[in-house]
Amino acid sequence: MRLNPKSEDRIIKLATQLNYRLNEGGGEAFYELGISNDGLPVGITEEEARRSLEIIDRIVESLGAKYMIVRKEKATRGYVYELLIRKTIDVPPIQISVVMLGNVDAGKSTLKGVLVSGMLDDGDGLAMSQVARYLHELKFRRSSSITYHILGFDDLGASVNDGLQGYNESGIYLRSSKVIVLVDLAGHERYLKTTLKGILGSIPDYAALIVAGNAGPIGSFREHLGISVALGIPSFIVITKIDMTPKEVLSSNIRKATEILKLPGVNKIPFPVKSENDCAIAARNMPHGRVVPIFLISNVTGEGLDLLKRFLNLLPPRLNWSDKGKEKFLTYVDDKFNVSGVGVVVSGLVESGSLSIGQRALLGPFDDGSFRTVRVKSIHVSRVSVERATAGQFATFAITNVEYEEVRKGMVLLNIDSKPRAVRIFKASIRVLHHPTTIKVGYEPVIQLRTIRQPIRLIQSPRPFLRTGDKAEVVFKFIRRPEYIRAGDTFVFREGKTKGLGEITKILE
Repeated sequence: MRLNPKSEDRIIKLATQLNYRLNEGGGEAFYELGISNDGLPVGITEEEARRSLEIIDRIVESLGAKYMIVRKEKATRGYVYELLIRKTIDVPPIQISVVMLGNVDAGKSTLKGVLVSGMLDDGDGLAMSQVARYLHELKFRRSSSITYHILGFDDLGASVNDGLQGYNESGIYLRSSKVIVLVDLAGHERYLKTTLKGILGSIPDYAALIVAGNAGPIGSFREHLGISVALGIPSFIVITKIDMTPKEVLSSNIRKATEILKLPGVNKIPFPVKSENDCAIAARNMPHGRVVPIFLISNVTGEGLDLLKRFLNLLPPRLNWSDKGKEKFLTYVDDKFNVSGVGVVVSGLVESGSLSIGQRALLGPFDDGSFRTVRVKSIHVSRVSVERATAGQFATFAITNVEYEEVRKGMVLLNIDSKPRAVRIFKASIRVLHHPTTIKVGYEPVIQLRTIRQPIRLIQSPRPFLRTGDKAEVVFKFIRRPEYIRAGDTFVFREGKTKGLGEITKILE
C-alpha cells in the first residue's frame, strides 16, 4: 500500500488503526508500504515513498511514537518498505525476556557481557567479569546461577548500553524505549535444576541457544533445545568463537546444528542471518516458532554483533502483557534479600495485574498453608524506583510484616482480595520425555513449576508402569509443604536422568 490520504478524516482513521495495532502488539507494530490489497509485493516509487513517509511522520507524531525503516526490497515497480513503529512517549520501555541456553563453555556469559557492557572480550574472561555473580564463576569460567541483565535500545534502534561507561542498569532503563532482559542460565548438566528454574520462572518470550563454533552442538544443546520445543518457546541460535574456529570445522558444526533442527519432533526451519534485511525477516517470523535464525559472531573481534543487536531490537513482544495487566496481581518469589535499613525484599516476574507502593498484598503459602497480609514499602524495576510494577516486569518489592527466614523461593505475592488455596494434592496430564526404566506409584521426582522446586510423590496412575514416551493423567502429592498452583500451569519433573513434562488439570486438596 501507499499512503496518499485525501483528507484529515482519512489521516485520523489511519492513526486510529495504527494505534490499535500498537496496543495489540505491546507498543510495537510492523508496517509495510508497497504491498497490494491482494498481498503482493508490487512496490512503490521513490516519490510515492517520500509522500507516504511524510504522512507516517504526522501519524506517529500524533500517537507519541517513532518509526525506523528496517527493510527495503526491490519489487515490480519500485521498492517495498518495512517499518517498525514504536510508542515512545509517556510509556515504560517495551520489555522482552530472552533466556540464554547452551552447553558449558559455549560462551553464554561472555556474549551477554559483550552485549550489556558495550565492550569486546579480550579472550581471557574480560566480558564475563562484567556479569559474573560469584567469584567461583570467574575462577572456573562457568556460570552456576541465574543472572539478569538488560540490553536497551533507543527510539532509533541504537544500543543504549554502548553509549554508557560500564553497566549501569538504571541508566540503561531510563534511556531506553525497548529493553531486552537477558537471562543467563547455567550450561553444565549438574546445574540443570537451576536452568529449569530460570526458564520456568522468567516466562521468556524467546530462547537464545548458544553454540561454540569450535565445539558444535554438543552436551546439553539437544536437551536445552528439547526443553524450549516442549515448552513452546521460539528459539534462535548464536554460534560463537568464529574468530578462532577453522572454516571447515565451523561449516561442519553449522551443518550439524541445522540437521538437529530438522529432526522429527523438532521440525524447524534454519535461517542463516547474513544481512540487515534478513534480521527484519527473521524477527518478524520469530513469534510463530517455526523459523530458527542462526547468527555467527565473535565476542573478540565483534564480527556479527551488529546483526545480532539489530535482530534483538526488532524482536516483537510474544506475550500479551497488556491483557495480563487487567487480571489480579500475581508474582512468584524468585529471590529474597535482607537489605540494611529497608528490611525484607523479594523479587520476581509480575505475571499478572499490578501493585503500587503502599498497597497490601498476600504472601504465602507458609509451611502450614497460610497466607499473610504484607504491605509494600517500595518497588524497583531495573534498579529504578517506581510507583507501580505491572505485568511483564521483573520487580523487587520491599515488604513488611514478615521475617527474612520465613520467606522462601516459590512463594507468591497475590492481590489482597484473592482467596488463595494452598495445594498438597493435584491431578496432572504428563508426558515422560526420558526414563531409563519404568515409573510406578511411589515414584518421587522433583517438580519445577515457576520458581517452585519441591519433591512430589506419584500416588495414583492409570497404568502400573510408565515408560519413555508414555502419556497419562496421574495424581501427585507435594512431600514437604503445600504450594500455590493452578489448573493449567505447566511444569517439569525430573529425577536423575528421568525427565517429564506435565500440565495441572485439577486441584484435589
